[in-house]
Amino acid sequence: MVAIDKPYTVGLYTLGCKVSQYETEAIAEEFERRGFLRRPFDEPCDVYVINTCTVTAESDRKSRQVIRRAYHKNPSARIMVCGCYAQTTPGDLEKIPGVSYISGTGRKMEIARRAEELLATAKSAPICAVTRVEDEPFEPMAIAHAPRTRAYVKIEDGCECRCTYCAIPGARGLVRSKAPQDVLREVSALAAGGSREIVLTGIETASYGVDLGNTRLIDLLELLDRTPGIPRLRLGSLTPELIRPDFVRRFAALRLPTPHMHLSMQSGCDAVLRGMRRRYNTTMALEGLRALREAIPGIQFTTDMMVGFPGESDENFEETMAFCREAAFLDMHVFAYSRRPGTPAAAFQNQVPETIKHERSARLIALKNEIRERILSCMVEEGKPLSVLFETEEDGIYHGHTDTYVEVSVPAAQDLRGEIYAVRPLAVQGSIIHGEMIK
Repeated sequence: MVAIDKPYTVGLYTLGCKVSQYETEAIAEEFERRGFLRRPFDEPCDVYVINTCTVTAESDRKSRQVIRRAYHKNPSARIMVCGCYAQTTPGDLEKIPGVSYISGTGRKMEIARRAEELLATAKSAPICAVTRVEDEPFEPMAIAHAPRTRAYVKIEDGCECRCTYCAIPGARGLVRSKAPQDVLREVSALAAGGSREIVLTGIETASYGVDLGNTRLIDLLELLDRTPGIPRLRLGSLTPELIRPDFVRRFAALRLPTPHMHLSMQSGCDAVLRGMRRRYNTTMALEGLRALREAIPGIQFTTDMMVGFPGESDENFEETMAFCREAAFLDMHVFAYSRRPGTPAAAFQNQVPETIKHERSARLIALKNEIRERILSCMVEEGKPLSVLFETEEDGIYHGHTDTYVEVSVPAAQDLRGEIYAVRPLAVQGSIIHGEMIK
C-alpha cells in the first residue's frame, strides 16, 4: 500500500446494469479500506472512478459526458475509467482530457491501489491497463456494507449467447461463476448486517454454474433456501430457456425467492428472435410463463423489449404486440435497437428508420401501461394484503415494492424504511398502488 499523507477523496459514478452497480460498490469499499473518503460525484474530488456501459450508442455518449463532467469539477483529479465501454473502445477514452487510467471489465479491485500510485506521482499520459477479457477469471469481490432494504450480489460474469445485436460478450467474455460457498458467505453477511432482500445478479444469470460442473442456478437457490437467516431473494434478469419443467418444479418448492421474475425477451416475434440469434421462441416463453403461473399463483413477470431490430416489419411488430398482450407482463422496459460496431446486426440490411422505431416504442409503451393498469386494478379489487419492503420517504409518504415488484405508497407516522409490512391496496395511480397499513 502506498503511503498517503492526507485522507484523499473519491467520487464514483456507474452507468449501466445492476452488475456494474454492484462492482462500483465493491470498488468504493476497497477505496474506503485504504483510507479514502467517499464523496458525492458532483463534488470536487481527488479521484473519480467512472464505471462505463456500452449497451447502446447513447451509453457510450453518456460515459464520455460523465468523464468530462469530472474533469470540469477538478481538472487536477485522477480520473479512472473502467467497465464495458472502456474494455471495448479504450482508444476513445484516451483522447478525453483529464483521463489518467483506463481499465476494462477485469481487475477492478486493483483500481484503488492504482489510484494511490497515481496520486503519488505527477499527472502524465493516460495509463491503459485493459487486458484481454478472455484471460480474466471470475474476479473475487464482495460487498460488506449492508443496506437495510435491498442488496445486490453478483454471482456470474460473462455471456455466451452471441446475440447478433449485442456488444457485451466482447466486453465481458465467457461465463464465469462465483463459487456457491462464496455466494452463501456474502449473502449471509449481508443478511446479518440487516439487508431485507438480496438480488442475485449477473450478466447472464441463467447460465450460472455452466463453468462449475455439477452446479446450476437452481442448485444455488436450493443451497440458500435451506440456510437459516437468509432473507427473501430476488433474481436478476433471466432468459426463457431456463424455465423448463424440472426448474419450475424445484423453484416452486422454495420458500425464499420472491414471486417475480424478469425475463429478457427482446422480441415477441419468432422471425426477429431468429435474426437476433436468441435461444428460445415465443411458444417456449409462453409455455414457461403458464407453467410458473400454475405452480406459483400470483407470480408476476417483467421484461425487456427491443423495437426496430434490422428487418423488423410492421407484421413482425404486430406479432410482438400480440405476444405481449398474451404474456401480460407487469412491466416492460421498451428500447430501440442501437447499432453497435463489430456486431453482426450492424451490417444487416433493412435497418429500420428512427422515426419508425420511435412510433413503435410509443405504441408498445402505451400497451405496457394498459396491461399494468389492468393488473394493478385487479389487485385493488381483490383486496388481498400486499407484502411491501419500504425503501424511501417523502413528505410522510413511504414508498416500497411488493414481493411481486409492484410499487406501493402509504402514509405513515412511523419510519417504515427497511421494514416489511402488510398493506391493504386501495387505489391505483399510474404505476403505483396507494394503500394503508394493516394494523
